[in-house]
Amino acid sequence: MMNPEVVSFTIPTESNKIVFVWNISAQKPEEEIYCSLLKVFSQFGALYSLKLLPNAGVCDPGYYAVIKYYCCRDASKAQEACDQKTLFQDTPLKVRVCNKQKGFQYKSLSLNSSKCQDLANHYLGFNGWSKKIIALQNISGLDEAEDEGEVQEKTKLRYLCLLEVGLPGHGIRSRGVGVAEEILVKHKDPAELLIKTGNLQKYAVQKALSDAFQKILLVIFENGKVAAEYVSPNDDTVDCLSEEELQGLIQVNDFTWTSYNPEGEEEEILTEFSFHEDTVNIKD
Repeated sequence: MMNPEVVSFTIPTESNKIVFVWNISAQKPEEEIYCSLLKVFSQFGALYSLKLLPNAGVCDPGYYAVIKYYCCRDASKAQEACDQKTLFQDTPLKVRVCNKQKGFQYKSLSLNSSKCQDLANHYLGFNGWSKKIIALQNISGLDEAEDEGEVQEKTKLRYLCLLEVGLPGHGIRSRGVGVAEEILVKHKDPAELLIKTGNLQKYAVQKALSDAFQKILLVIFENGKVAAEYVSPNDDTVDCLSEEELQGLIQVNDFTWTSYNPEGEEEEILTEFSFHEDTVNIKD
């Protein structure tokens, strides 16, 4: 019997959560193949990513796929159910869970707000969690010490968000902080300022939501039941204060500025893989 598996709101990097699929024929359009893979492999659990890539030039025309699950149990089930099956094409696919030849230590990277919500919806249900903005404030200029006689051509626009995520069925609440910053040229079109203000507010909320989810761990049992645990650093006072105290205690220097990133996506750690007939390994 398999033990419960812990899932955090971070990018999965463990090798036993990565599934490789190859021998994918090129008889169908790439978009159709991608949708077919997504339909098949999402049946086994929540997916972090699915990438469909063309074979190298020395190989026959076709594709291979790299799929990341949040649970190693789901990756194992996918291999067992799909290896040597035709599924959506005439020839059988080859499906393997990754086996590393040597260990790598990766820093855990937080999921962005969109993927945090997708993961929470999958395991907790759309009504199993909630979010509430406690404060969203313009804190531009609070830490700047400019010379009064100096004319500044640029200014910094900053927004801070305090947000709370609640899991009512588990008696958990977790608060997160998000700060977004962008440098603006003064005397620009007012419409540009409105657009950038809206983008920064949105990004600050997204960062706060992701930060709140980092303190939550999901425990997935083999029968499908889910438990949740709250884990927070000892020096985290955000969750200990009342909403009124939080709104009156915005210490700017306690927060790390995050420049606005319109893509809003994490960068994955790319690793070079080699494919073999009976197994899949990572190159040294």
